[in-house]
Amino acid sequence: MILDAFKLDGKVALVTGAARGLGEALALGLAEAGADVAVLDRLAPEECVRQITALGRRAYGLTHDLAGMTPNRADRIVEECAAQLGRLDILVNNAGIIRRAPAVEFRPEDWEAVLDINLSSAFYLSQAAARHFLASGHSGKIIHIASMLSFQGGLYAPSYAAAKSGLAGLTRALANEWAASGINVNAIAPGYMTTEVTAALRADPERSASVLARIPAGRWGEPADLKGAVVFLASQAADYLHGAILPVDGGWLAR
Repeated sequence: MILDAFKLDGKVALVTGAARGLGEALALGLAEAGADVAVLDRLAPEECVRQITALGRRAYGLTHDLAGMTPNRADRIVEECAAQLGRLDILVNNAGIIRRAPAVEFRPEDWEAVLDINLSSAFYLSQAAARHFLASGHSGKIIHIASMLSFQGGLYAPSYAAAKSGLAGLTRALANEWAASGINVNAIAPGYMTTEVTAALRADPERSASVLARIPAGRWGEPADLKGAVVFLASQAADYLHGAILPVDGGWLAR
């Protein structure tokens, strides 16, 4: 049955930035589809672990700050996940930060911090996961969490736009290299969601109204709106999908 292709029974996922917000919803969506999930965050992810185990799935919490990621650290994170849950099949690179300021005033440390977390850590973790998949002799799924700013420039967030545009390019580059080895690399581009990243926008009445007026669905997205997309991309149903960037945006890009 086609529905069986969407099941994740027996699979193990690692989701970064999973203590709250989008990452928590992504982790729960994967668990609801049958996966066991390692949840990583710089904050202790106990609540996400609790919710996953309440679904009858195994969960493992990892507390790591992804700043200053190196290939060796990434390898250790993947090895820890696989050792605790028996294997690794799915990596979701969700962790991200944003810094806002006019470009002429943008501080070098804010530029570097955003590129470090949002792009470099995603590459090193993808590299480590791919090594694991290849050494284990099984296929794997890598899912990046991109952004509307993978397509657009935005305002007052030059490092975020650069990192998320880079993540879109990285998705395609890694897909080209690894597709023949049974590794699917794709991305989800959330629209304007009710998370900490958009808190400043939503707190500004003028900008919030401007954003909402452009969303055909007529509302801001909720983290749970990403569950279907991540389950699809993590599942057998997406085996022939490589290098795609899937907008989940309430129709924002269609305007």
